[in-house]
Amino acid sequence: MRNQDVEVIIGHSGMGTGLHAASLYTPKSVSKDGNTIEISVRGRWVRAPALEINRQIFVITGSWIKSATVHDEEWLETELINPEACVNQLREQGSELRPDLFSFTQKVSATVPRHTFPMEWDSLAAIRITTWQNWWEQLPRETRKNVRRSEKRGVKIACEDFSDELVGEILQIQNECSVRQGRLYQHYGKSFDQVKRDHSGFAERSDFICARFENELIGFLKLVDRGDVASIMQLNSQVAHYDKRPANALLAKAVEICETKGISYLTYGRFNYGNKDDSGLRDFKIRNGFENVLVPRYYVPLTPWGKICVKARLYRGLHQILPSSVIKAGVNIRAKWYSFRAIERTTLVESTQDAKRNSSGLPRSGRQTCNISNRWSASNLTSQKSPTQPVGSK
Repeated sequence: MRNQDVEVIIGHSGMGTGLHAASLYTPKSVSKDGNTIEISVRGRWVRAPALEINRQIFVITGSWIKSATVHDEEWLETELINPEACVNQLREQGSELRPDLFSFTQKVSATVPRHTFPMEWDSLAAIRITTWQNWWEQLPRETRKNVRRSEKRGVKIACEDFSDELVGEILQIQNECSVRQGRLYQHYGKSFDQVKRDHSGFAERSDFICARFENELIGFLKLVDRGDVASIMQLNSQVAHYDKRPANALLAKAVEICETKGISYLTYGRFNYGNKDDSGLRDFKIRNGFENVLVPRYYVPLTPWGKICVKARLYRGLHQILPSSVIKAGVNIRAKWYSFRAIERTTLVESTQDAKRNSSGLPRSGRQTCNISNRWSASNLTSQKSPTQPVGSK
């Protein structure tokens, strides 16, 4: 699972760290069909089978290929402990819970394969941290200019405590636009409680870096400390304040924090997304000093069907199978369709919000959303020159 949020519900142990929203497991009754875990997939909470082995949690997903992965792997401070023993115990599970294959990876600070299991190279976007000044000097001139522009235009960058007030401001940013990066924005239209749940994970080892203009929150970055690695869980800013370049300033502050803590790597999701070779988000990462770092990801077959899947690499998604031209055409079509749907979606969310305000006796406030389809054409949604807002770490 990647870039997920969770409140864990597994057995009665109450141990663990949570996926990327609730930082502690919440013990509840186990469903009759076995242990389950509640995870957020594409911004929506769902329940999935889970196992606890050697005090570690494994999530099982998929239908025709049941795959087990380390719960919260991309946010953990340590790598998988004793993978050989975990593989043996996964193979011994009953037919209902036994997955077909098991996938795990090494941290970005460990790029040399340590195990003999079948593997592929995982593409991560990472900055090797030595000093802030070294990172700064290697940036393109335009990026350095954007960071300075942010300061000159009055943007203030600082770390803030996670609070209900901050959650309310994050909610306003998320409800600004219903379409981002050419797709429907998964966090648009959420309630206060949903937003708080999504962002409360790992609070004890996270920095909330905030960008403010005239005391208004116009952008934020959540940075999770993982020992020698820090990972960006979410980076988001207001489209209305794109001219102030808050995203560039937020990243500069994140690198500064990493240097202060002695952190070796700063990661921001993936670098390459399969055969998709045209990505505004990847271009943004490159302009801000991120590089493609390849780390081993292992795929261990656990059943006869799993052996076939691993040998034929059937676990790969469509973005790793389809040609780049087909992917690009599909992205363009999707962007046009989503821009068409944006008006209807925005109107529905605003109507719901107005109804809640009216029922509570509060006056109707001004619009908190901006309609992407009005501000930008469908073609601009996928253009590198459009104000692409980097969100999440997918």
